[in-house]
Amino acid sequence: MVTLGRACLILALAIAAYGIGASIYGARAGRRDWIASGRRAVYTLAGVLTVAFVLLEIAFVRSDFSFALVATHSSTSTPFFYRLAAMWSSQEGSLLLWVWLLSVWSSVALRLTRHRLRDVAPYATAALLAFAAFFAGLLVFLANPFALLSPVPLEGTGLNPLLRHPSMVIHPPMLYTGYTLFSIPFAFALGALVTRRLGADWIAATRRFTLAAWLCLGIGIMLGARWSYTELGWGGYWSWDPVENASLLPWLTGTALLHSAMIQEKRGMLKVWNVSLVLATGILAVLGTFLVRSGILKSIHAFGASTLGTPFLVFIALLIAVSVWLVVSRAPQLRSEHRLDSLLSREAAFLFNNLVLVAMAFVVFWGTFFPLISEAITGRETSVGGPWFDRFIVPLAIGLVLLSGIGPAIAWRRATVANVRRNFALPVGGTLAAGVVLIVAGVGSRPAALALFCAAAFAFVAIGQELWRGTRARRAMRREPVPRAVIALVRRNRRRYGGYVVHIGIAVLFVGVAASSAFQRSRDVVLRPGQSARVGGYDVRWAKPVVLTDREKVRFGADMVVSKDGRTVARLRPTRALFPTPVDEDPRVLRFFNRGDPTSEVGLDPGPTRDIWISIEPVLSNLNPFLQLANRIAPDISALPIAKQLAIRDRIAREWVKNPPPANFRILVSPLVGWIWAGGLIVALGALIAIWPPPRARREAPAGVAPRVAPEPVAGELTRA
Repeated sequence: MVTLGRACLILALAIAAYGIGASIYGARAGRRDWIASGRRAVYTLAGVLTVAFVLLEIAFVRSDFSFALVATHSSTSTPFFYRLAAMWSSQEGSLLLWVWLLSVWSSVALRLTRHRLRDVAPYATAALLAFAAFFAGLLVFLANPFALLSPVPLEGTGLNPLLRHPSMVIHPPMLYTGYTLFSIPFAFALGALVTRRLGADWIAATRRFTLAAWLCLGIGIMLGARWSYTELGWGGYWSWDPVENASLLPWLTGTALLHSAMIQEKRGMLKVWNVSLVLATGILAVLGTFLVRSGILKSIHAFGASTLGTPFLVFIALLIAVSVWLVVSRAPQLRSEHRLDSLLSREAAFLFNNLVLVAMAFVVFWGTFFPLISEAITGRETSVGGPWFDRFIVPLAIGLVLLSGIGPAIAWRRATVANVRRNFALPVGGTLAAGVVLIVAGVGSRPAALALFCAAAFAFVAIGQELWRGTRARRAMRREPVPRAVIALVRRNRRRYGGYVVHIGIAVLFVGVAASSAFQRSRDVVLRPGQSARVGGYDVRWAKPVVLTDREKVRFGADMVVSKDGRTVARLRPTRALFPTPVDEDPRVLRFFNRGDPTSEVGLDPGPTRDIWISIEPVLSNLNPFLQLANRIAPDISALPIAKQLAIRDRIAREWVKNPPPANFRILVSPLVGWIWAGGLIVALGALIAIWPPPRARREAPAGVAPRVAPEPVAGELTRA
């Protein structure tokens, strides 16, 4: 199995190299057979890498510790659910996941576009295979996932405790799906630049892949935020960590691309801007992987594998150099066909939207790499934290939410004053009313939050107004009930109304972020059983200590009763899980209670208006006498059967319940946190609506059958919908 897996990687590198040569030769010589051979190389690459991927997964499922990767990232006690995901917890396994996903999505893209963009496709194929060749080369020469161990250990190290969360199964694959899907528009942009076919055809051909990449990357980011919120025990969902920021960068530039691409498709404008955004997004997707693999910046997500830093840096520099050269050399062909007619137009709103998104990306990029920038200039590494990011991101986010309402409500090309007055009267009135209500409610003490809430109110009303006008116009023509009219309206223009749903979701998400950041109530307290603390109007009492054990871990926690005005509203059970130190590091019973990577499992009572969140950090000092006694009786507990070891561990752990020392608790009451996750779901729904293919055109009516004619619409009912 090892030999076959290694052979698959070497063969994958050879196939990628052949496909690059075949595609370029076929394009230069006008040989369609060679172009087809290069495309089939991508399909073959996907098949070969699938075999390698499956072989490595089988090794993890079987706990085959002859594989060095399995021995260092899994164990027999690791649940099956996590053994499946343990592969991409490793550096080598995650690189294999990256190149495998790239080969699969590249195959899909080339298959769907095989009859389109015949001049561009060969160069796009070569570019995609160049990505694959780079990652396959890393796997063959620097990060072999099929390395063997000798002698074979009886037990593996196990999965890092911080990674034992359900999101581990889907969070990294979703991020990597987003990264690899962004490689497709990048490759076609390169092909369009090489061939000077710089119209909107290549954008239209790759639009759904761009949107799918944006959606998957966004889902991955949201899953990571939720994971952080429920597992790490610090009480937040975003810490401006370098690797978190690296995933946000291509999402921001991809968002800008999705908006500005519509202007090029409709008006032939922003060609330089769009191709630059595509190339930047593709490079930033590789940069995200680079930050995880290189260890160049300190991050809880980084593997710190400095051996891969240099190859990644060279590859990124090459991508930047080629991209800049192509854009500069094709500047004459990238001139816009039209100019911006008016600042009062949807084009202008989209342009301002792009500027805000790129400004956000620049702020995130600068803050992320500031430690390297400061070290290069001053010789001293200095980092920036959350307050620095918030200082710039918050006003930009307010502007972004406001623009998400302006864009749908303003006309293309040039809006008249009467049109602006008619379309914006209700949103502005709704915003003023919302502002008054919020100030009366006391939100005025947080000006930034108030501004964002008002911007969100403007977006809600503006988009709702557009949806209602379209529905009313359709009802006037078809006499349909409202639900059916709404569904039909969205079906007939999925891209437009899917975008509106996305805008609503973004506004909801930012409302959740603003409310939970500005109005969160938190308290760190030390409690004994029976004692209570008051936070945000809630009384939180430690009812009793609890200990939960299984073969893999022991959890120390507390039953917490949350009440308000004397009425119990929730019973929560935060715990702290301890995983055993490997037996070769410590054979004593102490190994079960001395692991350096404990994990928090928070107690959470979510709700539409607020979340109550509790974490615990127990003190285990009362176990010391029992541990010392056990060490004297059995200094090498590993010599005992595993069942006996666990019995001794459980008996000692239960002593903590009898007379527990005071424990440290963090208690949070956060308003509208649930709106963040709800907003993410709305965004995903809107993106799916926009991606979904439009319905097929109805068949022509048979001869002799008169077509149905819709009744005349009521005057004034028709809108731009």
